[in-house]
Amino acid sequence: MRNCLIIALILFSFSGVFSQENNTGPSVENEDTLVFERFMETMEESLRLYREEWTVDEDYDSITRALGYEEDHVPVFSDSVICQRLIDLDKTSPYPFDCDPSVLKNIQFFNEKRRSFIKVTLGRSRLYFDMFEATLDKYNLPLELKYLAVIESGLRPQVRSRAGAMGLWQFMYATGKMYGLTQNSYVDERMDPVKATDAACRYLKRLYEMYEDWNMALAAYNAGPGNVNKAIRRSGGKMTYWEIRPFLPKETQGYVPNFITVAYMMTNHTLHNLIPAPAPALAHEIDTVCLKQGIRMRTLETVLDWPSDNIHLLNPIYKHDVIPDTDPKQCISIPLEKVGLFIELEDSLYRTDSLFFHKPLPGQEGTEERTITTSYHKVRSGETLGAIARKYGTTVNDLMNWNNLKSTHLKIGQTLRVEKDSSSGSSNVSGNTSSGPAKYHTIRSGENFWSIAQKYGTTVDAIQRLNPGVRSSNLKIGQRIRIQ
Repeated sequence: MRNCLIIALILFSFSGVFSQENNTGPSVENEDTLVFERFMETMEESLRLYREEWTVDEDYDSITRALGYEEDHVPVFSDSVICQRLIDLDKTSPYPFDCDPSVLKNIQFFNEKRRSFIKVTLGRSRLYFDMFEATLDKYNLPLELKYLAVIESGLRPQVRSRAGAMGLWQFMYATGKMYGLTQNSYVDERMDPVKATDAACRYLKRLYEMYEDWNMALAAYNAGPGNVNKAIRRSGGKMTYWEIRPFLPKETQGYVPNFITVAYMMTNHTLHNLIPAPAPALAHEIDTVCLKQGIRMRTLETVLDWPSDNIHLLNPIYKHDVIPDTDPKQCISIPLEKVGLFIELEDSLYRTDSLFFHKPLPGQEGTEERTITTSYHKVRSGETLGAIARKYGTTVNDLMNWNNLKSTHLKIGQTLRVEKDSSSGSSNVSGNTSSGPAKYHTIRSGENFWSIAQKYGTTVDAIQRLNPGVRSSNLKIGQRIRIQ
């Protein structure tokens, strides 16, 4: 029976049906998941993007005080203590939390050198982990598999690997299609936390059914079943991860130890004096609304006073500033505090979108002539992609697409391509909407670009171009802006 199973697995290695491998592309060393160097890159990028000042949660503060820890204290534990905690963790989960020397080495490294990464992902986990656990439970999978998304993406749904894998669970394009994730020019459901999590659970369940071993299933998730089956053959028919580990690709040799390390550190973070960073958003503070038609995120930002950065955070599946008109209609995540205002102003939102933003949405294009103009921006000290996007009236996502950027990190002196899609009747790129003298408006309480545009008979687009770097959601009473 064992020999039959081995033969079946070897035969399966040539099919690649359930693999995330790019069989026509680079070798497994350049594959989709993020471990070793790429896992390190994921951690560094997570920290670079998280620049807010951390505040201490009172509950955790009381725990650390009870343990007698000072704020900057780094507790050090012996291998035997850590092994016992892994044994305790193993008793509560179907996943085998093995106390391997590679795991112990990883844990000590993370405890000393990667504490900030654990703090940041602990904060982000408050947006995703409840949903992860509910989906894992739906498929009767170990709840601890939620930590897999931490080593895959750092819990950032818009992260893209060098091989093209996307989302919290780092699906390749073909694997996403295989598991029913829509991918087109405007929407990529690999970045949809809910749908991608469901797909990842189905994929993990299939891998476990193949090997009946969770370590082997995770190795296959990283390298593909084909490479795991090759390692089984080269090991002489061994059927456990630790036995075939020397025969696996280098990245996969570190994948399971990384997973166990992150699961241990996040489970025992208080004992290691690791206080979660503030959550970018909390799951119970978010609701869902369904749109009657397509709309621009800039319209939502302007009318609802909802910052575009937060719109993208809660709705990462949209690749541009446009929520397209589809059938069935698009449903978006929105802060609870904005739901009432959205319901009250929904019809006005669509009218405003068509009146004050001249560019038609996909499927609503007219016959007017359209041209693409290109300009270039040289990055200066202190500039960020967000500031540059606001200056040119575009989005961070568009700037990254135009310049093939893999992260938001910029270098001084770097040249960025900026595109402008303009129609024959629209304002020009420079923002000069009138040949008359300049006019200004002083901001009063409750005003935003939309209300000001109505008052002066102009458009939100025109005001934005005349005031690069100024955001409608961040206007201050007494601030002076140009309206002509």
